[in-house]
Amino acid sequence: MPTTFRSATLPTPLRVRLAAFATQCKPRVNSLIVFTALIGMFLAVPGWPPLGPMLAATVGIALVAGAAAAINCLVERTIDARMARTRGRALPQGLIAPAETLGLACLTGGAGLWLLKLAVNPLTMWLTLATFLGYAIVYTVILKPATPMNIVIGGASGAMPPVLGWAAMTDTIGLPALALFLIIFLWTPPHFWALACYRRDDYARAGLPMLPVSHGVPLTCLHILLYTVLLAAVSYLPATLGLSGGIYVALVSVLNLGYLREAWSLWRNYSDTKARHAFRYSLIYLTGLFAALFLDRLL
Repeated sequence: MPTTFRSATLPTPLRVRLAAFATQCKPRVNSLIVFTALIGMFLAVPGWPPLGPMLAATVGIALVAGAAAAINCLVERTIDARMARTRGRALPQGLIAPAETLGLACLTGGAGLWLLKLAVNPLTMWLTLATFLGYAIVYTVILKPATPMNIVIGGASGAMPPVLGWAAMTDTIGLPALALFLIIFLWTPPHFWALACYRRDDYARAGLPMLPVSHGVPLTCLHILLYTVLLAAVSYLPATLGLSGGIYVALVSVLNLGYLREAWSLWRNYSDTKARHAFRYSLIYLTGLFAALFLDRLL
């Protein structure tokens, strides 16, 4: 049975409502967004990025990313109430009202965009706004309920952070930044499909046409394997473009071997336990890849 909403009109302390809004901003997910944007900043310029623009860009991107996540939770609040993974979120629990979420998201996102325009550059502001619209509107409202390829198309928004970081430091979009974009773009589907595999019953109850629901787990696992092979190949682009050297190549090769093993095992002999492990490894993979880029630059 779907979880019923508690009345959001019940008296709730302001600090509880603000804390609830903060959880709607998905800080754990957005920490990876901010991290990859920061690496984009470090790779864009020789030496250390200028402190002022770097801090302003980091805060601005974090604020807009948080606002996009809150809008996602707002739009999907009735779906979240039907899913075991998400029914404990603040909106289904009535800890914060939809109107409050919308208002705080507008303030947060607006402040982030204003900061980017004022203290960074207009290009970064416009790119960040496009990223916000791509995730909060194109992916959440249009693609996710309409097609099992939602995460493939919508993944473009999630791949933008290193481009935003690059633009913040250079006021341009360079080819190396597009290579970093492509890495995250190809990483996103196998990352999310692994989650969707072991949460397929949840998505089916919510009526969302995720690939394991619409086309089955075996085909999804084949897609995971194929995308992981593509990702492994594309992961060497930073080295071919002169963005990194031997340290990165060595580290990313180890990461690729691990991810390919996970994807192969999942395809050959699926289990929910393996899907959970593949999902967790995908987070280690992307974090490790960008950390390897940073380490290579330092050394």
